[in-house]
Amino acid sequence: MLIVMKKGATENQIQAAVAAVKKRGYTARPIPGGDRVSIGVLHNKGSVDAAHFLGLDGVKEVIPVTKPYKLVSREFKQENTQVKIGEAVFGNGTMPVIAGPCAVESQKQVLAIAKAVKAAGAKIFRGGAFKPRTSPYSFQGLGKKGLEYLTRVREETGLCVVTEVMDVDTFDMVEESADLIQIGTRNMQNFSLLRRAGMSKKPVILKRGMSAMLQEWLMAAEYIMEGGNVNVILCERGVRTFVRHSRNTLDLSVVPAVKKESHLPVIVDPSHAAGVRDQVFSLACASAALGVDGIMVEVHDHPEEALSDGAQSLYPGQFADLMEKMAAIRTIIEAP
Repeated sequence: MLIVMKKGATENQIQAAVAAVKKRGYTARPIPGGDRVSIGVLHNKGSVDAAHFLGLDGVKEVIPVTKPYKLVSREFKQENTQVKIGEAVFGNGTMPVIAGPCAVESQKQVLAIAKAVKAAGAKIFRGGAFKPRTSPYSFQGLGKKGLEYLTRVREETGLCVVTEVMDVDTFDMVEESADLIQIGTRNMQNFSLLRRAGMSKKPVILKRGMSAMLQEWLMAAEYIMEGGNVNVILCERGVRTFVRHSRNTLDLSVVPAVKKESHLPVIVDPSHAAGVRDQVFSLACASAALGVDGIMVEVHDHPEEALSDGAQSLYPGQFADLMEKMAAIRTIIEAP
């Protein structure tokens, strides 16, 4: 249930409504937005009698919420959520680009790539310090040393950095180093990790699971938001299908579906969807034409020597060309 306060409702009236919700054993979650405040009623085990709240001073209306994902739903919040990280804002109509290698391999490597992607217009640098790999014999990342290299990237280039967190045990370490925390596809339903992310003050990118339905993805985001972290960015990165011409199938149809169901920003990762370099350019351009809230692209200065996912990484020159093409596409779709 959602309690919508009148425009200009006082703080005392808002707190009185919150107290009324708590008095009945529910959780109250104030949601600022636009020119009025709404209060979400959570943890109710059955229907809630709207009459308990309609007579309170400052209450405009009480709206039942039918979706299982409450805080994530547009029924709870009509306005698009905007997540700001440094100079980038996801959800305000712009399309910040996140770029960098799949894995942090050395200080020299990340600095060279960071300077190249920044020059091309990227706003956030990506790089995995901890790498979840299908094979236990594949490169697993540099761990703490990789986080130190990412910190150096921020210091020398001014770019904010995003990296993936693997488990609760290393969350504090990643949280201290990163400006933006990524929860990868394999951990989309790692509920203890989602709850820890809900306690974080850092924004979170939540990647869609490789076989996850839309509702499962949004319910995973609900875990984070229920914990108190409202700065969640959803990331489509392709789902597993029967095809062999790409690693995964990029599901661009899910973007408008998410925007209809949820107020959270949604970005696209064409690199992990494609798995091969020659498809990334086209998929990124298609994503830009769709009006996504951001794009994440893998870039490597020597992809033939990369320790992880070199085959899908663009060369810096290709990335610069892509940035120009996507900017042109955005100009066209934004034209009146």
